[in-house]
Amino acid sequence: MTQVVDFAGPSDSMVHVTHSDRATLMSEVEAAVQAGEGFSMATLNLDHIVKLRRDPTFLAAYKAQTYVVADGNPIVWLSRQAGREVELIPGSELVVPLSQMAGRLNVPVAFLGSTVETLDAAEQGLRARCPGLNVVCKIAPPYGFDPDGDVAVAALKEVASSGAGLCFLALGAPKQERLAVRGHALAPKCGFVSIGAGLDFVAGAQKRAPVWVRKLALEWVWRMLGNPGRLAGRYMACIAIMPGLFRSARQAGKAFTAR
Repeated sequence: MTQVVDFAGPSDSMVHVTHSDRATLMSEVEAAVQAGEGFSMATLNLDHIVKLRRDPTFLAAYKAQTYVVADGNPIVWLSRQAGREVELIPGSELVVPLSQMAGRLNVPVAFLGSTVETLDAAEQGLRARCPGLNVVCKIAPPYGFDPDGDVAVAALKEVASSGAGLCFLALGAPKQERLAVRGHALAPKCGFVSIGAGLDFVAGAQKRAPVWVRKLALEWVWRMLGNPGRLAGRYMACIAIMPGLFRSARQAGKAFTAR
């Protein structure tokens, strides 16, 4: 485990990036899937850190994840300030390689989240790119879905009974991370990966920022301009916590260098 930096607050509330590079992550996930060992994976970004500081339930779910990777450039930059290099691994960019892995290993896959139309379109899009992909379960939960409720238990039992060895959770934070932890307990042979809008991108229901925008680390601006009413407040909250995170990372970096 690569303990990178405290991203949540006090020492008893630490959330650590567990894997610093994509190759190592994919290797360990493949080994787990082949062995039938379940897991849960979260992809850390600044919005999650804002929520982690406000929501003890979300924090507990995050600390219970098997894998945590850096989903945003600020996490990469802060980690570098803390003396550790980590690779940017957006959850949305894991959907295709994980689906390709599942197809190659003949591991059944489940989708949980979004809408029926999006899940059907995502399956069609992934089949064209991932030879051998076998989607055995697609669940579009009802509006107001509670990851701690009975409907969630029923959904996870359906995933387990389908024989899926990998399940993409497309519910958004904090629902998907909380559900991943429950899934790990109720379907212990399945790996649960929180991918946010990943299936929407594959299905074409949402359009991701152009590559040049992503290379400039401005994808958040692209998204905010597309939906300012919903996202402006979220990103302002993210910007507000950056100075404190930067100071903490610098202090951690000095301590790491002094070892």
